[in-house]
Amino acid sequence: MKIIVKQSKKLNLPSWRKKQFFLERNNIALLAATLFASLLGTYLDLIFVECRFYAFPKRLFPKIFSINILFTLVILPIITASFLIVMHKIRPFVRPILLCLIGILACIFEQAAERAGVFIHSSNWNHFYSFFGYILFFIIIWRFYSILVNSPENN
Repeated sequence: MKIIVKQSKKLNLPSWRKKQFFLERNNIALLAATLFASLLGTYLDLIFVECRFYAFPKRLFPKIFSINILFTLVILPIITASFLIVMHKIRPFVRPILLCLIGILACIFEQAAERAGVFIHSSNWNHFYSFFGYILFFIIIWRFYSILVNSPENN
């Protein structure tokens, strides 16, 4: 006995997405890279605060944390996710320009944070360190994200 099933013409439902949003490779890579950036930023802040390159006089839970966890756990991941989404969408020859812009903005925002009293650099700190540091930081995050997106087992 042969059973033949035909789709009714009245059932013209839209097809379901085969992958859910959070299971898509780019989104998993975005989440992993953002988490990596948060951890890396936290550890770098801990190292630089311990070496007395800078300090955070105004921060959440100052008796527990020597760093600004609001920045490393909230602000930095949001900036990183935005950065990765933009980097993924722009042309490769524009990416170095974006990285330089981020370095410039990091210097500007650090100086504004110093004027607001939430960030203090040591007297021997140069803001060019931040310029190059943030560029290097985001290059590392971009490479990590690119490796995850382009890994052979995900193709």
